[in-house]
Amino acid sequence: MPRRRVSLPAAAVLAVAAVSVPVRPPHAAEGPPAVPGAVLEPVAFNALPGWREDDAGAALDAFRRTCAGSGPNPPQAADVTGSPADLTAACAAAAEVKPADARKFFEARFSAYRIVRPASGAEPERRLGFLTGYFEPELSGSLEPGPGYTAPVLARPDDLVSLAPGETAPGLDPIYRAGRRTETGLVPYPDRAAIEDGALGERTRPLLWLRDAVDLFVLQVQGSGRVRLPDGRSMRVLYDGKNGQPYTSIGKLLVAEGHLPLNGLSLERWTSWLRAHPDHARRLMRMNASYIFFRTEPVTDPALGPPGAAGAPLSAGRSMAVDGNLWRYGLPFWLEGKLPGQPGRGHLVVAADTGSAIVGPARGDLYVGTGPAAGRAAGDLHDRMGFIVLIPKASPAGNAAAPAAGETRP
Repeated sequence: MPRRRVSLPAAAVLAVAAVSVPVRPPHAAEGPPAVPGAVLEPVAFNALPGWREDDAGAALDAFRRTCAGSGPNPPQAADVTGSPADLTAACAAAAEVKPADARKFFEARFSAYRIVRPASGAEPERRLGFLTGYFEPELSGSLEPGPGYTAPVLARPDDLVSLAPGETAPGLDPIYRAGRRTETGLVPYPDRAAIEDGALGERTRPLLWLRDAVDLFVLQVQGSGRVRLPDGRSMRVLYDGKNGQPYTSIGKLLVAEGHLPLNGLSLERWTSWLRAHPDHARRLMRMNASYIFFRTEPVTDPALGPPGAAGAPLSAGRSMAVDGNLWRYGLPFWLEGKLPGQPGRGHLVVAADTGSAIVGPARGDLYVGTGPAAGRAAGDLHDRMGFIVLIPKASPAGNAAAPAAGETRP
């Protein structure tokens, strides 16, 4: 679900902007490696607080799953993220690693670099990034409309043309990330208000119905969800494209108009406010021109999340959405800091998803799980955090086999 996709509204308000810096290969002689907006400083694994205490086996499981994903890697990922062949070799090596040897595997196959955004003008050097959380909502729905089920979840229209990151189309303003196919070329796709008023006609169809427009809006903000039907069955509703119109955070609108304070702006709080003020709710939701379309599939493993942009099921607490213009899927990251409700002083996660609000080299959105408790945890997660990226080491020529368990890095 290329989420995101979008972050919780409060997180979108606080998103960190990127600064342009030339890209250099990881081991360039002229200086430390860099990505747009940051310099990477080498750091020893044993210097990472909490590195020895974290559950590396859980991170290894998420890494393997992401490696097996079917999704395409972001074409704009910077060269500094290492050779794709080296990451492929690390993926192959991971298949034979025992959980008890997971930490040794990451130390042997990767080099750790702290992501530092350099000083610029009056702005000081920044060694902390920003982490938010997202989750898979669990909603009530029906395959047929009726009392209590009034909001249609729409399938991808047959005239929607999505643009890849960085891709443009002749005659279409670059602000639009998708277009409507016509006989004369692409034109901007209808916005949320027009779609709700029936602008798509027979180009789409309802997949199912949710309780109300607020539930549908939550589903679209998160990018996917589980829906429980009246007969007790569950189905997964997954991202299948968007209209390409600019996204506007409803949290930002609520704060700007003075309806709710930024402090404590949780999902539960802003959805409750919308339901209590239906006239304002319709107007505010329509101010977000972006609109998400979906597809459905069965829930095969309730313990796993929906597939992320990498095409692999997300692992709660171990899968992270990153800026797809900078980082390849499958790259491990060490989050240096205390996560709400989690023990330890750091956490090893894997890049497995992306999102329109996730911009910059030290910006992440952590998938925290399914259901109301996960929703509350995601709403509480908006913290400054140290980001360390693990870049794959060059593998021996022609040899992608796993190192022996005792063969740790020099």
